[in-house]
Amino acid sequence: MKINLNSEANPQAKIIVALDFPSTTEALNLCDHLPQVCFWKVGLELFIADGNTILRELKDRNKKIFLDLKLHDIPNTVAAACRVATKYGADFLTIHASGGKAMMQAAQAEVQGSTTQLLAVSLLTSISSVELQSDLLVPLEIPDYVAKLVLLAKDSGLTGAVCSPHEVAQLRSLLGDEFCFVTPGVRPAGSSFGDQSRVMTPKAAIAAGANYLVIGRPITAAPNPVAAWDNICQELL
Repeated sequence: MKINLNSEANPQAKIIVALDFPSTTEALNLCDHLPQVCFWKVGLELFIADGNTILRELKDRNKKIFLDLKLHDIPNTVAAACRVATKYGADFLTIHASGGKAMMQAAQAEVQGSTTQLLAVSLLTSISSVELQSDLLVPLEIPDYVAKLVLLAKDSGLTGAVCSPHEVAQLRSLLGDEFCFVTPGVRPAGSSFGDQSRVMTPKAAIAAGANYLVIGRPITAAPNPVAAWDNICQELL
């Protein structure tokens, strides 16, 4: 089932808070302090530590789940992993677009008819243009490379992608309003960039065309996570 944020007027619904913790206990402690958050991201660290428990707890709390596993392997392996992952009832599940068309098509076939929407990860927001060309030997500028990957994902049957907010405006013009864009690398004004290279403020990312914003440390590592959450929501009004 494809999620369409455009019908949701509440700015809180546009924020996915990253539960980047090593244990369910720590993750649920934040959930209990921020009951107003409706969408949570479970990444590799927490999923490997205690995937079954945290996903079940979030579903019991009627929360939406972004299962950010960034699957990348041969088509048969990724398809099998996606088939298992749909049983968790996650709303979003990520796979790497760089895995290729056959991999993405196999994965999409396994989630078809479930409540899980696949998102293609284009280029990690920690990678700069220098790293793309000098380390990965990709002779393209970031916007062109990301566009190629996202268009390949669409051709493979996917209806959403993960990309930096810097690429969203161009992609939105190419793919229209129905395609879903989830953007990490979102930092409120004055926040540390951390290990992110391509960042934007929440308001600017939404204005650029993002459907959802993934925000972690500016909330989870803040001295007062509730105040940090409230400030970001106010920025989006």
